[in-house]
Amino acid sequence: MTDISANEVLARLQNGEHLNLLDVRGEMEYHTFNIGGKNIPLPHLEENLDELGWNKSDEIIVICKVGLRSATAKSILELKGYKNIRNLAGGLIAWQKNQQK
Repeated sequence: MTDISANEVLARLQNGEHLNLLDVRGEMEYHTFNIGGKNIPLPHLEENLDELGWNKSDEIIVICKVGLRSATAKSILELKGYKNIRNLAGGLIAWQKNQQK
């Protein structure tokens, strides 16, 4: 799957759509600022996949600060059989820049 832009995620959330968001930043980063979703830090992702509770065919949007950790998480999930993983392009930095427009 292709990456997803901050604009598209925002538009879908504003339309009331429920999105499966997975934030792979550390807990402190997550609690400082987040856009919702589940928080499983990247180093703990593989052993905590059962916490997701999503089907392997569900769209899952992975999030981090700039898009690097989430790109790694996307690869891990795809290797584990998840089929519809999208990385938030530019991460939460892009999200916050988008909010300032």
